[in-house]
Amino acid sequence: MTPRPHTPPLDLLGVGAGPFNLSLAALADGVPGLRTAFHEQRPAFRWHPGLLIDGATLQVPFLADLVTLVEPTSPWSYLNYVKIRRRLFPFYFAERFHIHRSEFDDYLRWASTELPSVHFGHRVDTVAWDAEQGLFSVEFTRPGPDGETPETGLARTRNLALGVGTSPHVPDRLRAWVEDPAALVLHSADYLPQRDRLLAARHITVVGSGQSGAEVLLDLLRSRPEGAEGLTWLARTPAFAPMEYSKIGLEQFTPDYTRYFHGLPQATRDRLLPRQWQLYKGVSGETLGEIHDELYRRSLGGGWPDVTLTPGIEVTGATTTAEGRTELYVEHGQQGTRGRLVTDAVVLATGYRERPVDTLLAALDPYIVRDDAGRPQIDAAQRLVLAPEITGSVFVQNAERHTHGVGAPDLGLAAWRSAVIVNTLTGKEFYPLPDRTAFTTFGLRAQDGEDRVGRAPASGPAEERR
Repeated sequence: MTPRPHTPPLDLLGVGAGPFNLSLAALADGVPGLRTAFHEQRPAFRWHPGLLIDGATLQVPFLADLVTLVEPTSPWSYLNYVKIRRRLFPFYFAERFHIHRSEFDDYLRWASTELPSVHFGHRVDTVAWDAEQGLFSVEFTRPGPDGETPETGLARTRNLALGVGTSPHVPDRLRAWVEDPAALVLHSADYLPQRDRLLAARHITVVGSGQSGAEVLLDLLRSRPEGAEGLTWLARTPAFAPMEYSKIGLEQFTPDYTRYFHGLPQATRDRLLPRQWQLYKGVSGETLGEIHDELYRRSLGGGWPDVTLTPGIEVTGATTTAEGRTELYVEHGQQGTRGRLVTDAVVLATGYRERPVDTLLAALDPYIVRDDAGRPQIDAAQRLVLAPEITGSVFVQNAERHTHGVGAPDLGLAAWRSAVIVNTLTGKEFYPLPDRTAFTTFGLRAQDGEDRVGRAPASGPAEERR
């Protein structure tokens, strides 16, 4: 399991090829002489296939593609993809700033198959530091010459980029029902494959107040007969609230805010994040409007649709009835009341959690600097903070919300973050990045006196981009 004798080490090996590492691969592709490879264990790229509901659109503009907000002339831009598909004029006349989610999925799949550095069917198994060579040693498994029998490989690289993404989160108290094939209880990530079974159920409960829960409810509502909808939507949040989408409010998804958040004490960051749920856990105002419009239309005859929407509810457990239905135990936080809900099917729109990399990085664990909660510390250049004897860098993508804030999983920051990584790799500003990206001034700089409160700094927040 050794590399070929004269194969030079990589400058960067990416673990995972989701949207964020694809962005890094796309921007790295434009750097002459930079040797990169991105290993993805899946056989092909798919982006949330279970939620590619007809008509569903991105919540961010198409400019939040792999490269445009850093390098709009890149061949990996969404506009170039449309051009290659010979669809520029239809796209022009469609006047769509927020494109269909299925089209964005196709764009990402196109990039993943065309980028020469991306390798599917390659599972990274272990990562270790070779102090003698000053390199990371990466063991991986890939398909053999026959395309099926796996074989092992070894790569050497100066740096790593972790982009393993997230996985659907199922609360522990409901996991047994999701794993029971007899119970129609599933995560929203599996919605489309189970849609026909769901529509055949007499009553369906959707749990979760975010965009996924709203889109699932709307799709089910539009497909159910009037007067016999049999739908319930439950959420822990105090309201089915719209996601923050004002122009000034969205500046919390800028590099300026990311730098500001990173500079706050960790205790302050931990207190702040839960309060910002409406920035990323709310529902688009358009989707909420469509749900209300559909409910209103169904009430025109004077009756009420058989749909129950109840916020402030937490599902605390479940059981199976003698008839094989699912009984949910629920609790209303504000009232302090408890109840039970019997249903035939449950869709858990309960979000996603970062995939653990503890096993992958086990050999590096003694060198990783952690905060008081045991989480890895991540610097402003997206690197794990490591002991000084590790001279290579381990970059992190979408696993740094505790250090970088709500923008960590946001597509709009993908290209900027990738450019930060590329610039760090090259030791120069290969991709020039703006010093300031928001009209809002977040916080006071140390040199700002009271008489200067409210004056915007000339070059953005105090912390320098590295």
